[in-house]
Amino acid sequence: MLTQSLQGKPPMNQRKFLRFLNKTLNDSRDAVIRYLTAELKFLIKHLESRPKPTECEKAALARAAKAIDPEHLEKTFNLFQPSTLLRWYRKLVAKKWDYSNRRKPGRPRVNRELEELVVQLALENPHDGYGTLLGRLKILGFESNEQTIKNILKRNGIQPSPERSENATWKEFLKTHWETLSATDFFQWEVLTPFGLVTYYVLFFIRLKTREIQIAGITTNPNDPWMSQIARNLTDPESGFLKEGGLLIHDRDAIFSSHYCGHLNAGGIKTIKLPAHSPNLNAYAERFVRTVKEQCLSRLFITSEKQLRYVLNEFTSHYHFERAHQGIGNVIPLPCLKDNIGSRDGRIVKNSRLGSLLNFYHREGNLDTTTILNTKQAS
Repeated sequence: MLTQSLQGKPPMNQRKFLRFLNKTLNDSRDAVIRYLTAELKFLIKHLESRPKPTECEKAALARAAKAIDPEHLEKTFNLFQPSTLLRWYRKLVAKKWDYSNRRKPGRPRVNRELEELVVQLALENPHDGYGTLLGRLKILGFESNEQTIKNILKRNGIQPSPERSENATWKEFLKTHWETLSATDFFQWEVLTPFGLVTYYVLFFIRLKTREIQIAGITTNPNDPWMSQIARNLTDPESGFLKEGGLLIHDRDAIFSSHYCGHLNAGGIKTIKLPAHSPNLNAYAERFVRTVKEQCLSRLFITSEKQLRYVLNEFTSHYHFERAHQGIGNVIPLPCLKDNIGSRDGRIVKNSRLGSLLNFYHREGNLDTTTILNTKQAS
């Protein structure tokens, strides 16, 4: 016994006692586990809805589940799947090592006002490089650098200066020449005569900036001598509609011959022939054709050339002096009012043309008839 004691082993009767005690404790623990398991089954069976643990409860369950061997965890009866408990534990670990709150701010973002201004300047000035844009910004009180400007343009899908200036759109071309740009086109209308329907061709010109219209001629046979005379009338230095020169766009109709264009070029008008099958490039003239047909001609029976001329004259007067145009901010191209539009002084008066087909409303005493007479005499 002394030898056994020296070797550190308990006596035989003590080992038996320890084995008995351990077995008793294990049996007691197993019984407690079996009872808790049965009780848990009972509670789950009678639950009305699935429990929603809080973050703290998830963390406690995850820590306890991590201490159990995965094989035993699969066999253990519990409220949550083992994969759910392990996922909660992974989140718990990730949260421990999350130092995002300690991160320092990086490079500051570009001021939104500065970015919008750079984009505006680049689009409005396609020939400006990074250095020129930087100079414009400095004048306006913004401090920046060429690399920042380059990044802003790249982020907004804007090409550098050489490519941006070479790839100008048709809209940009029109804006560049807006002050001196005009357009021309024909439209036809059937006149009911005693001899049947006769087709009349109406040649008109339009100033794109002001939307002013000039009915240059009406004929059943628009030939080259007639067109040459129209060109001379348009470029007359005293009363010509195109006497100030500029650019004139037109389609590829054969009636716009080289002889006709030569008369216009001699009067200071440069003609631009549009590509084939491209009515959208002459959209302002096309829109006038639709307007005059829908709002006037299609609502009348035209029985003579004289009536057609009278109707078009009345419509163009309404178009110039009385009709607000959406394309130029809902203003009248040649306003005939003494005061500004929007005055609420005086009684409302109605002026009618073509039997109330075209109506104009204004305040009493606000109509300036002198302006209308002078414009008619000039045209």
